Amino acid sequence: MAEDKTLDDLFLDTVKDIYFAERQILKALPKMAKAAHSPELQAGFEQHFAETEGHVERLEQVFALLGKTPRGKTCDAILGILEEGKSIMEDFKGASALDAGLAAAAQAVEHYEIARYGTLKSWAEKLGMTEAAALFEATLREEVATDAKLSKLAKTNLNAMAA
Repeated sequence: MAEDKTLDDLFLDTVKDIYFAERQILKALPKMAKAAHSPELQAGFEQHFAETEGHVERLEQVFALLGKTPRGKTCDAILGILEEGKSIMEDFKGASALDAGLAAAAQAVEHYEIARYGTLKSWAEKLGMTEAAALFEATLREEVATDAKLSKLAKTNLNAMAA
């Protein structure tokens, strides 16, 4: 019979998943910034790179709270989302629609992160991990803000340039 896994196990597994994801995002953001034509989009990617370094640090704090060594678990979802972004960079290089595509790809990443951090915050609260919940809430707020900035930039500038 399979061992009974608990919410604690699922929580740790998901922390490892998002830790892996954030580290992959750190590799992708400089490439996206370099590919972008819009100075605002480039600046946004650069700003989010710095924020993502903070997300990794917060996750390392959560690992410490759990008494665990920071270690990622391969996240196939983020690998697929980042691969789509890479395809946009290749397929639309030099095209007027490139920046709109990059913004959309970045929003797919943000939506994945928002889903993960929202879930982790909820689970941390359920497990009585108030310090971890606060760390997840801080990151969640930044991810939501980044998504809103990308939406605004796309609607006010990038989509029109692509049309």
